[in-house]
Amino acid sequence: MSNLLNVTSSPHVRAKDDTQRIMLYVVISLLPATFFGIFNFGYKALILVLVSVLSAVCAEYVYDRIVHKKTTIGDLSAVVTGLLLALNLPSSLPWWMAVLGSVFAIIVVKCLFGGLGQNFMNPALGGRVFLVLSFTGAMTDFSDYAGYADTFSGATPLATLKAGGSVDTLRMLIGNIPGTIGETSVIALLIGAIFLLLMGVIDLRIPGTYILTFAIFTILFGGHGLDMNFLIAEICGGGLILGAFFMATDYVTSPITPMGKIVFGICLGLLTGIFRYFGASAEGVSYAIIFSNLLVPLIEKVTIPRAFGIVRERKGGEK
Repeated sequence: MSNLLNVTSSPHVRAKDDTQRIMLYVVISLLPATFFGIFNFGYKALILVLVSVLSAVCAEYVYDRIVHKKTTIGDLSAVVTGLLLALNLPSSLPWWMAVLGSVFAIIVVKCLFGGLGQNFMNPALGGRVFLVLSFTGAMTDFSDYAGYADTFSGATPLATLKAGGSVDTLRMLIGNIPGTIGETSVIALLIGAIFLLLMGVIDLRIPGTYILTFAIFTILFGGHGLDMNFLIAEICGGGLILGAFFMATDYVTSPITPMGKIVFGICLGLLTGIFRYFGASAEGVSYAIIFSNLLVPLIEKVTIPRAFGIVRERKGGEK
């Protein structure tokens, strides 16, 4: 037996998960919401999903060829971006708008800032906000869905609540409501979220803190007190579950420190509540996540764990 020692450079910890595997897990976790969205909204939803994903992949491939970089479409991050963007679109949106959104998300938000790992905001949400600002009418048109009858025809449940109406929370849990392709079914989204938790891709720090903070904010400032029907409707609607588990937890645009994740979740909950209850829109999740993405460097700076053995000096020179 040889007594020679094999000395290698760090890191010495090896893990089987790489970017491609993690992105594959995310794609798998989004399939329940995707399939339900297609079932709920029909072939138009399927077309938007396919167009959005293909546009994202093609945009990244063409950009890599133009700038003479190694093609990175194999890591599946472009697939995740295109799929997430599609799930944030209404099924009535023209297909060419989905193409524009995917190209903007990949080229402007991701590639121009250095590619995966360098983007300062979630690319899919960047693409969605770009479409909302450019084509507000088309991005807020949910009249294509005719299976939900309420006082405010064509309105999402959150818009109905904001206008003073009432909603059926059971239908919101199942997903038989108007909305974007992937946000309607809370059950389908939670199935995917549980898969990510079991695979160790995400933990509950960010989504748990986000939802809890928003729930407390709703009780205090939502105008309905401890009305459980209103509270459940607000949590289940507007893409909060989709954003909390699948976009706020993005590795690149969320804090890496344990305390930073909690602070990040609190910021998300507060901003979502402010946008919903004090703003003109009934939604607010996309803007809350993007604003919080911009705060991540500051959050990480103030939540760096103290190194073991380091003694900080107190005021007056004492230790």
